Amino acid sequence: MNREKIIVIDFGGQYNQLVARRVRECSVYCEIYSYKTDIEQIKAMNPKGIILTGGPNSCYEENAASCSKELFELGIPVLGLCYGAQLIMHVLGGRVCKAPVREYGKIQVTVDTSSKLFRDVSEKTICWMSHNDYIERIAPGFEIIARTSDCPVAAAQWEERKLYAIQFHPEVLHTKEGSKMLHNFVYKVCGCEGAWRMDTFVETSIRAIREKVGSGKVLCALSGGVDSSVAAVMLSKAVGDQLTCVFVDHGLLRKNEGDEVEEVFGPNGPYDLNFIRVNAQERFYEKLKGVEEPEKKRKIIGEEFIRVFEEEAKKIGAVEFLVQGTIYPDVVESGLGGESAVIKSHHNVGGLPDYVDFKEVIEPLRDLFKDEVRKAGLELGIPEKLVFRQPFPGPGLGIRIVGEVTAQKVAMVQDADAIYREEIARAGLDKEIGQYFAALTNMRSVGVMGDERTYDYAVALRAVNTVDFMTAETAEIPFAVLTKVMNRIINEVKGINRVFYDLTSKPPGTIEFE
Repeated sequence: MNREKIIVIDFGGQYNQLVARRVRECSVYCEIYSYKTDIEQIKAMNPKGIILTGGPNSCYEENAASCSKELFELGIPVLGLCYGAQLIMHVLGGRVCKAPVREYGKIQVTVDTSSKLFRDVSEKTICWMSHNDYIERIAPGFEIIARTSDCPVAAAQWEERKLYAIQFHPEVLHTKEGSKMLHNFVYKVCGCEGAWRMDTFVETSIRAIREKVGSGKVLCALSGGVDSSVAAVMLSKAVGDQLTCVFVDHGLLRKNEGDEVEEVFGPNGPYDLNFIRVNAQERFYEKLKGVEEPEKKRKIIGEEFIRVFEEEAKKIGAVEFLVQGTIYPDVVESGLGGESAVIKSHHNVGGLPDYVDFKEVIEPLRDLFKDEVRKAGLELGIPEKLVFRQPFPGPGLGIRIVGEVTAQKVAMVQDADAIYREEIARAGLDKEIGQYFAALTNMRSVGVMGDERTYDYAVALRAVNTVDFMTAETAEIPFAVLTKVMNRIINEVKGINRVFYDLTSKPPGTIEFE
């Protein structure tokens, strides 16, 4: 799929996905690559611009993440952010060293508004700083275009060669006019046209899928979640009755969700997806018996999914393609995009086991962030109530149960989660909170119920506000609502005698529990 592209080169910064997401908000396609990516590969991509991310190292240290001088001689505009800015200076002959005063948090920056980068930006603007090192001397050819009271080089440019270095983070919301700065880089410096639109993506994707599949048969892994639902409807529009959708009820879904999925996508629903439901609850519980480590649980659930699909494919006969709802954060967090550490494996990322019996995997949403998937769903005509439903991970409650998974534990967390979601909706908060759910901890403690001693489990309530699911802040739920949820769970769910509220943001935590 040919399109103008900005590439983000990742040096291990925590905001790598956020940088790409902000560029896409400018209607320009953006992808993330490791700093180890070969220069010839970068040339072959022919990007309209390159953005260097932040990183945890000092660029002057031995073995620090780096890049070749040739990157800055390609004639392609480059924007360095934080570590990326320091690296530009270090590689091109400037001096970077330990800062006499560390800057962290919201800092007032004075910018040169005549620079293309700061066009229409306030002369004094609030930006997010996070650095121990600073640029003591700019490289030859550069001029300073921003400063703070403690940072003499908050930004620099070599306008003729379209090289820009920014010490702060324009991609985070704390930088008040950061989006404007990135917009300026994308349009005024890189000369992008802004053709990345969801209607175009959907139309192009359907055409590409139809061409790839030809007359072949397609099997879609339908979970009923947003990602797989959008993927299924897109494939249906592309290949019609060549598609069969298999819904595996692995016994790790939310309360009554199996029936709800069948009601929407089954034979009596509004979509004609050749729907097959496989009830495999006991099979998954048996495979997970005694397993506590979260990564191992993910992989067991993922592989068992594939085995079930293979079996269903053989019943259908001659199925060449498997469709999965992989999205871009899955790819990056699995260590396949950029330089970030593997956060978690995904059963629908990184290919299939060696002995999987399908010709090829189709991942129509692999390039999209979560909010872009929702936009694609609306373009496909999927009702809002389905497109904006609560996200749910492929491994389901298997990763919302800390420790071993059992049928009893699944029932406990299903009931607790149903109560939580019911009370959130009753309080009118369901459309305000990005994601919320109950998770079962592996902690048991003593309690007293009806004058009797109990030794039961604790459940943790999670609720976060997020736009892109890459960063998230804890939602401030009224204490009265939390109290009501707690009372109902303890009174109505056997085996639970404590309720916690998780206050952890992302980062350092993840949205899901395991």
